[in-house]
This record gives sequence, structure tokens and C-alpha cells, in this order.
Amino acid sequence: MSGAEQFLLGGGRNREAVHVALVNNMPDAAMRATELQFARLLKAAAGPLDVRLRLFSLNTIARSEEARSRMTGFYDDATFLPAANVDALIITGAQPCTADLRRESCWPELTQLIEWAETGTVSTIFSCLAAHVAVLHLDGIERRALPQKLSGIYESSRTEDDALFFNTNSSVPVPHSRRNDIAESDLAAAGYRVLSRLSNGQADIFTREMPGQSRFVFFQGHPEYDPGTLGREYLRDMSRCLRGEIDEMPAIPENYFDRATEDRLLEIRPGSEADLARCQGIVAGALPRQTWRANTIKLFGNWLTLVAAAKARRASSRAVHTRRRAS
Repeated sequence: MSGAEQFLLGGGRNREAVHVALVNNMPDAAMRATELQFARLLKAAAGPLDVRLRLFSLNTIARSEEARSRMTGFYDDATFLPAANVDALIITGAQPCTADLRRESCWPELTQLIEWAETGTVSTIFSCLAAHVAVLHLDGIERRALPQKLSGIYESSRTEDDALFFNTNSSVPVPHSRRNDIAESDLAAAGYRVLSRLSNGQADIFTREMPGQSRFVFFQGHPEYDPGTLGREYLRDMSRCLRGEIDEMPAIPENYFDRATEDRLLEIRPGSEADLARCQGIVAGALPRQTWRANTIKLFGNWLTLVAAAKARRASSRAVHTRRRAS
């Protein structure tokens, strides 16, 4: 193993550390922001737990030389994960290149990682596209294209009680940014538990729990987002529209900007670099509220607590087994 840096998060007052691996599959432009979002979130959520974070990447994700140079000393190859002694795993989404996820270059490597995580982790979180890959590989559940991109802040309501929701509100705002959806009926038919759904009826958080295996938690949304992420994504899509890479002008993220900012953005019909610069100036001057942050910290804090408790139970069970064998 290359010995990439390990980050200590939380109070560190517990005897046993919780080792978390982040497999960051985001494209170069968003990679640094994504690692910071998850690191800051885990730090805020750790509380008294001693949480150690390590960063990993897939070889099959295309990277520029500049990005690979920055990753040196901070990221390990994901093929080393089975020997990394981690307790929990977070796998981010990626920038898809094909409509059929099975044809993505990272499909073989990512699905192999998913299979290892079933027994190699206490719990694994799959974010956005990673969630779609996982359910397709594990249970053949196909995602469905939405009529238009779902982008904005949406109310998510709890559908079942679960320890992940301890001390959280029953209805909370959550950022979403995706063009596809997993139907709740397909998830239910395959034995998944849908824990929360959006007001439009789409599944938000769902889980897969098999006896003797890792607890898999799936997010179709992005609770880890910082306040500016949806704005940056909107500007990225506006730039792509200007360059002719996409035909339709992107919709303004819903429930994200204030009304005055939305009105100013609606006046723009990008046709030149000047129009894009004007749009960038408007977004830069906006102050979107991060109304989801407090709930996300509680959600991840509950997840870390559950991982720590499950790890302790496993250690206790192994100790009892060892004593019995010795006697």
C-alpha cells in the first residue's frame, strides 16, 4: 500500500477508532470540493468518536496529469481497500459517459468494490450515481430517465423509523442534482427499505440489509453539498450550453436562490461569453441558505455511531469465540 495520508476527525476520546474510506469518483473539477465536503461533514458529525478518514480512487476514472499529481500522497488505489482495515465506506457518484451504466469504463472496478463491501465493511454509503450502479449490479434494478433534470432543494419526509434518523426532524430539506431516478416500486420488490421520499414521490434514502452482510445505505440526493455547490453546477451547465454541448438552457435550481436572484437569472439568454460572465456575477452575489446542514450532521453522526457500535459488537463476539477455542 502506498501509505497515503490518514485524516483524524472528531474528539478522539473513544478507545477504538472508526476507520472510514472515501472512494471519490467525482470528475477533476469537483474532486477537491467533494473530499472537503465529506471530510468537514464527518468531522462535524464525529462528536466524541475517534474517526479516521482515508481517501481512495478508482484507476478507471479518467484523470488529468494535474489531478493525479495533486492526489499523490493523499489518495490510495481502491484495489488496496481489502487490506486497508476500514470499518465503513462512502462511494461517491461519477460523471457518466453512457446511458447504460454497464458500459461505463469504471463498471468492472466499481462492481468488484461493491461485492467486497458486502462483507468487508460494517456499513457502506452510496451517493447518487454510485447508488444507481449498486442497485443495478446487485439486483438488476434499472434507473429511469427523468423528463428534466432534478436540481434544487426538496423536502424529504421520513417514511419509516430508523436509527439513522435519531434526533432528526421528520421532514427535512435535501439537495438533489440528477437526471435519473430509481422507482420505489422496484426497490420494494427487491427487498429494499425506503426510509424517506421527496414530496414528488421519489425515493430519497433507502437501505439494503442482508443477514451477515454490510448495511448498505443509498442516497439519491446530496446531503453533503456545501451552500455553493448547486450554484457551481448551474454555471457549469450554462457554460456547456454556451459551448453547444447541450441543447437546452439549464433550469435554475429550485428552492435555492432568493426570488430576486431567480428573476435576474431568468432575464439571461446565453449567447456570448459576456452573458456567461453576467450569470457568474449574479450567482457569485447570491447567498443561498444551507438549510440542510444541521440535519445532515445528525444523520452522519448517527451513521458513525451505528458503525462504532457494530464494530464493538463484532470485536466482543470475536473475543468470546477466541476464549472458547482457547478453553
